[in-house]
Amino acid sequence: MTAVEHVHPGLAAGVAAAGLGVPRVRPPGATPRPVPSDRLARTEQPRADVPRRRTRSEAELRELAAEGQRRFGDAEGVEGALAVLRWVSEELGDGVAVASSMANAVLPHLAARARPGVDVLFLETGYHFPETLRTRDDVRASMDVTVVDVTAPLTVAEQDARYGARLHDRDPGLCCAMRKVEPLRAQLAGYDAWVTGVRREETSTRTGAPVVSFDEKHGLVKVNPIAGWSWDDLVGYAEEHGVLLNPLLLDGFPSIGCAPCTARVAPGADPRSGRWAGLGKTECGIHT
Repeated sequence: MTAVEHVHPGLAAGVAAAGLGVPRVRPPGATPRPVPSDRLARTEQPRADVPRRRTRSEAELRELAAEGQRRFGDAEGVEGALAVLRWVSEELGDGVAVASSMANAVLPHLAARARPGVDVLFLETGYHFPETLRTRDDVRASMDVTVVDVTAPLTVAEQDARYGARLHDRDPGLCCAMRKVEPLRAQLAGYDAWVTGVRREETSTRTGAPVVSFDEKHGLVKVNPIAGWSWDDLVGYAEEHGVLLNPLLLDGFPSIGCAPCTARVAPGADPRSGRWAGLGKTECGIHT
């Protein structure tokens, strides 16, 4: 069995037949909807440096999160995900951001259906696999979303000069904090809600993930619309809608992070066991 077949037999056949660089599980005859030219000009420019301000107070956001918990606590499937995304978009408008690692484009695709043009935050750490960057670029070009590259204050070269090369090997917690956790925290300060692709089945630290909650760490509403989805649910949506998949998903990487800290996963192992392998770490700190 190949690495691709190990991940999902149906995807293996589709990718092998198509010979695609960035896999698209697309129905026969279907083509991606092009983004209008006026939106392409906008999405090609990173907007992480544009100041934003929240429109709701903390008390209002806490109340909204509680309402979301009551209404969508049991949300399941595609319709449940779309319902909660439409609700938060109607409530908060442009104050909603989607966070995507570009392991796949299912979440951006769902979010675009609920709110075309929504901001999609991508943490550009400087350490990503080329496949991940190509997936981001393809999402930017083919979906009605605004991809925002969120970067750390220090470049990789500047970080190496200050802390020494390969900080991720010596102190992965500090590296994650500087290149992911703090940049995202600063960016989220301008939004009222953020949407993530956290799924309960991914790892033991995520088994209790709610669909809607108040994020105490970042001080805003947090929405996990696909929290209850399985891997097969994710793949099924991709197959039905021709959604982009990072090629690494089909090559033994069920969880994809920065290249130096991501390894292939053995069949049957925890999907996140390839992240920071051997370092006793499975989360970067964003969701914990």
